Amino acid sequence: MDRVMSTALCSSGKAIGLKEERGFDGRVIVYPSNQTLKDYLSWRQADCHINNLYNTVFWALVQQSGLTPVQAQERLQGTLAADKNEILFSEFNINYNHEPLMYRKGTVLIWQKVGEVTTKEVTLPAEMEGKKMAVTRTRTKPVPLYCDIIGDAFWKEHPEILDEDS
Repeated sequence: MDRVMSTALCSSGKAIGLKEERGFDGRVIVYPSNQTLKDYLSWRQADCHINNLYNTVFWALVQQSGLTPVQAQERLQGTLAADKNEILFSEFNINYNHEPLMYRKGTVLIWQKVGEVTTKEVTLPAEMEGKKMAVTRTRTKPVPLYCDIIGDAFWKEHPEILDEDS
């Protein structure tokens, strides 16, 4: 599972400005209700958005405007989301709303049934010996999604996540 998660969560390239290898922040927590779980995950996604917006502006200021990291931090101190969006748009022609969902919303991993087609050599009658056949099977795998989990649409589309029997 560790290998699958790190593959799904980390791209092959090193993030700009990153001096160390990326890590995975994973937790196992039992929440008292589905609503508490949804609230927690919504907070995590909102936090992802806040951090990414800040980092997008910060690195644009450092890499494109030539500010030092300290100067970029000072420039952003006390700014609101609207201020950061304005800096991105007016100074760098970046509309944050057009950034990929993967960065704005983060990566959500869910277990999902996936049809898997493989080609196998199978034992057949002599006249068909050596032939290969496509075999389809269903497996449950972690699938990365880049979507909004704060609203109700995600939970209506994936009710199995909150089912007691899952």
